[in-house]
This record gives sequence, C-alpha cells and structure tokens, in this order.
Amino acid sequence: MTEQIAKVINSLGIHARPASLIVQTAIKYKSSVQLIKDGASADAKSIMSVMMLAAAEGSNVTVRAAGEDEVEAVEAIIKLFELKFNEE
Repeated sequence: MTEQIAKVINSLGIHARPASLIVQTAIKYKSSVQLIKDGASADAKSIMSVMMLAAAEGSNVTVRAAGEDEVEAVEAIIKLFELKFNEE
C-alpha cells in the first residue's frame, strides 16, 4: 500500500470538475485507489464517492492505493492536487 497526503489548494475545493479529473485519472490504474478526509473514505474511481468527501480549500486528503501500480496511481493523483486541478 502506498499513501501520501495532499492539501486542497484550489479555491473551490473538490467540486464536480476536480472530482471528475480524479476519477478519470484513478480508472487508468489497476490498483484500488481511495481518498480519505477526516476519517471518511471515498473510492477514487467513483465521482459520487469523491464528491461526498466535500473537501474544501485547505483540507488535507490522504491518497491511498493498493495494487501493482499503486505508486504511479498515487503520484498521478497528487499531481492533480499540486496543479490545482488546472483551475488557477
């Protein structure tokens, strides 16, 4: 299992568009990918699950993956957070 903490730094948080980008990225990998915020867990391959986290700007989200390409999956999703989901 690989995990890394990401901070939500885009001003609108994880709304529909960023959630969609996360899902589109996660489904490229064979590993199971989860996002965890304040003890709540979301399947990163489900847009409804990701949006239910209600991760606002400033939130810390743990990106966790388990499987054969777990490192690559975590790195790709962390990159989305670092790029502010290409919003700013």
